[in-house]
Amino acid sequence: VQLQASGGGLVQAGDSLRVSCVASGLTFSNSAMGWFRQARGKEREFVAAISWRGDDQRYQDSVKGRFIITRDNTRNTVYLQMNSLQSEDTAVYYCAAGTFSGIRDGPKYWGQGTLVTVSS
Repeated sequence: VQLQASGGGLVQAGDSLRVSCVASGLTFSNSAMGWFRQARGKEREFVAAISWRGDDQRYQDSVKGRFIITRDNTRNTVYLQMNSLQSEDTAVYYCAAGTFSGIRDGPKYWGQGTLVTVSS
């Protein structure tokens, strides 16, 4: 299984950015997908998850109303649209795959990360 994240970069506070993750080696349309992040010196934390059909989403409280997770099962891709970015959002963002009920606590697969840096 490979989860290839991309789209990170350097933005200013208040800007928007979309990161993507392309999955291979798994039945994407049957997998819940999620995003996690890890800031320097901190533990990795859950950001958002989306059900396999895309009809249910969950978010960490600090990103609710600013971040949107979506997926395209025809492209085996999950997206995280990040709006109103703040310096506290600076982190390496990782995508993950698993079950919708369990992905927040223990994804089955992890991808490599993409760095998002928000300058203030």
